[in-house]
Amino acid sequence: MYDALLFDLDGTLIDTESIALAAGLAAFAAHGHPVDEAFMHGLVGKDEPSSRQVISAALPDADLVGIDQMWRLGFDAGLNRGLDLKAGVTALLAAVRHPMAIVTSSGRASAHRKLGLVGLEKAFSHVVTLDDVSAPKPAPDPYLLAASLFGVAPGRCLVFEDSETGAEAAYRAGCIVVQVPDVVPSQGRWAHHLAPDLLTGARMAGVI
Repeated sequence: MYDALLFDLDGTLIDTESIALAAGLAAFAAHGHPVDEAFMHGLVGKDEPSSRQVISAALPDADLVGIDQMWRLGFDAGLNRGLDLKAGVTALLAAVRHPMAIVTSSGRASAHRKLGLVGLEKAFSHVVTLDDVSAPKPAPDPYLLAASLFGVAPGRCLVFEDSETGAEAAYRAGCIVVQVPDVVPSQGRWAHHLAPDLLTGARMAGVI
C-alpha cells in the first residue's frame, strides 16, 4: 500500500514536547510574562520563526531574546537529563520494512542531535528539516520534498504526525496521515486515521 513511511520527530517519535512545555513556561514566567499551557499548546508543531511571530503578536512587550535564551537553556538541560522514545516506536520500526524518513520542523543540527540521543540516527534514509525548505509546516513543502527524495508519489507515503500543524502539512501534500496527538488533543481534521498510539495507528493504516 505504501512506498515510504515519513515520521515527524518531536512529539511523534521522541518525547520532547513535555520538556519544551516545562522549559517554556519557566522562561515566560521568569521574564514577567506568565502564560498558561493553552498558550504553549498553540506553539506545538510550529517552527521557531513562526512561533516567534505568535509570541510577538500576543506579548509585544516581551523580551523575546531573553525568553528564547532561557527557553533553550532549559530545553537543553532537559535533553541532557534524558530523552525518551514515545510508546511503540521501537516495535513499529522493527516491524516495518519500508524506506523511512524524518520530516521535522526542527533545524538540522537539533534534529540530528535528538536522533543521536535516542539511537535512531541510522534508522532513516533521509532527514528533512527546517533548513531544507523555504516554506515549513503547515505548508506541504517538507513532505513533498521527502517524497521526492524517495522518487515516489506523495499519495504512496504514509505519514505519522502528532500536531495539527504537521498533519495539515502532510494532508496538503497528498500523503496518507496517521495522527497520534501528544500534548494537544485533536479531532483529526487533517488525519485519515486518528489513533491513541503509534502501533494502533499503524494497524489502522494497514502497515503492520
